[in-house]
Amino acid sequence: MISTSFIRRSVHFSASALCAVVLSWSGAVLAQGVMNLPAPEKTGGKPLMEALAERHAARDFSDKVISAQTLSDLLWATWGINRPDGHRTAPTARNKQEVEVFVVMASGVWRYDAKDNTLVKELDEDYRAQFDNAPLSFVYAAPDGRYDPLHVGALFQNAGLYSASVGLNNVVRGDNYIPVLQGKLALPEGYKIYITQSFGWPPQ
Repeated sequence: MISTSFIRRSVHFSASALCAVVLSWSGAVLAQGVMNLPAPEKTGGKPLMEALAERHAARDFSDKVISAQTLSDLLWATWGINRPDGHRTAPTARNKQEVEVFVVMASGVWRYDAKDNTLVKELDEDYRAQFDNAPLSFVYAAPDGRYDPLHVGALFQNAGLYSASVGLNNVVRGDNYIPVLQGKLALPEGYKIYITQSFGWPPQ
């Protein structure tokens, strides 16, 4: 059973319903800044051709619950491990796998660890207001190299297709949103933030 102290630490509710994300962490454990994710569900959603037909940018989000399962599935679709040899759902040149995905939500900023299927706490602050109150945002960071913009593009396309397959709204954004966490995250040497992507269920 999840204790009330765990809920207080892992989810902080905003006074604005639009800003709130409720994550039902069924079976999740938070210990020393590490949050377990549910195993990703690798079946379901719309067929690929239907998802391609429905993929689009949408900036309007409701306060409908984004479950831990949906977040886990979205992260796996974006940058998860899909083969026993450690290869990923998105390609990288020479299989370098150097992209880092950070998750911005009510309880702070977390780094996705695909190997352990966990989120690792990076920042305690709630930065959602600086992402136009999107319930959930991903921040993509990678080395400043020749192929890295292409790698990041493969990730956010995966995320967009997953969103279309389950009915999530999403929008890819740069410019004013890249500086929000630039200099605040402890990125590996030579890394920079390339782009951000926000998610939420459509308004009812």
